[in-house]
Amino acid sequence: MRVYLDNNATTRVDPLVLEAMLPYFCEKYGNAASRSHSFGWEADEAVKKARQQVADLIGAAAEDIVFTSGATEGNNIAIKGVAAMYADKGRHVVTQSTEHKAVIDPCKYLEQHGFRVTFLPVDHWGRIDLQQLADAIKEDTILVSIMHGNNEIGTLQPIGEIGKLCKARGVLFHTDCCQTFGKVPINVQEMGIDLLTCSAHKIHGPKGVGALYVRRKRPRVRCEPVLHGGGHERGMRSGTLNVPGIVGLGQAAELCRLHLDTEPARLTALRDQLWSGLQARLDHIALNGHPTERTPSNLNVSFAYVEGESLMMGISDIAVSSGSACTSASLEPSYVLKALGVGDDLAHSSIRFSVGRFNTEAEIEYTIDRVAAAVCKLREMSPLYEMVQEGIDPSKVEWAER
Repeated sequence: MRVYLDNNATTRVDPLVLEAMLPYFCEKYGNAASRSHSFGWEADEAVKKARQQVADLIGAAAEDIVFTSGATEGNNIAIKGVAAMYADKGRHVVTQSTEHKAVIDPCKYLEQHGFRVTFLPVDHWGRIDLQQLADAIKEDTILVSIMHGNNEIGTLQPIGEIGKLCKARGVLFHTDCCQTFGKVPINVQEMGIDLLTCSAHKIHGPKGVGALYVRRKRPRVRCEPVLHGGGHERGMRSGTLNVPGIVGLGQAAELCRLHLDTEPARLTALRDQLWSGLQARLDHIALNGHPTERTPSNLNVSFAYVEGESLMMGISDIAVSSGSACTSASLEPSYVLKALGVGDDLAHSSIRFSVGRFNTEAEIEYTIDRVAAAVCKLREMSPLYEMVQEGIDPSKVEWAER
């Protein structure tokens, strides 16, 4: 059996999404910007429909949606675009230390170009302190960017309260919702969100397409473009629209909206089944992230006295990740786990499991058996685990220097 439990990295395209996309490759292949013939009109109508489908999932207006090539581009437009547009008002941005690199790196870019960026710390569950956020907002603060759900540990931030705080202080609020879009209820009006980033391939849509919500009213938010040429997408994202991809994103969003009352609960049940099974079979394991305020799909576990890469090799028929998939080539321990105060030893032993639409209870049971067997086998070869079993704390042993 091959089991895919890396749905936070990417997801299998839903057959209904593929079915919706197919006509726009060979039959309805017009350019959505070509308004002088029926091929262009067909494409434009498809884009309008998808825009509405994405908007409906987050309580927005269709005109608020800007299509992008994915979340990385969306985050760059939101952060760099707002910074450039509102630089005369202020040159200070607030974010957090556990953001995705697609937020952290644009913020570091701003630092190199005369902006100040405050990186808020998080607690041992990965949540920011709202009072620290309030204290961090200054007279020249123009943007707060805090992700909704963390891609590595699943922790949810209280974005409704963050949005309310930003509104009270007259600061724009951007949130990266890649791991929560379509998985938990989001309403940009009720939550006070001014800019929101999402991506199709996290919700069983195609890769290479995403959307950026940019508020048009109360207040009207403007972004300087990152790409120039043609003035597409309200002037914020030039380039010929990826009509098949946009149709796929719209259909994926529509499917999530239709099943938002049931699918998150099903994913949560699978996630909890996996965690309960691992706890029943193994000692010295720890959950990373908030125990309850977390995304339905995510389970990040540290297996003490086991090296994460070795464990992944031992369960090679199960697709999981150690740390973030976007930076998994690095041998450094996860910066997200280190921000939580997790030691290097446990950070190196962490595995991220993430369930999705097509996972089953049988696959979860299979995974529990395979992981438990692999961990036990690796611990048999670990002198540290043997010491722990004998009641010796390895951290208190004074090791002789060679």
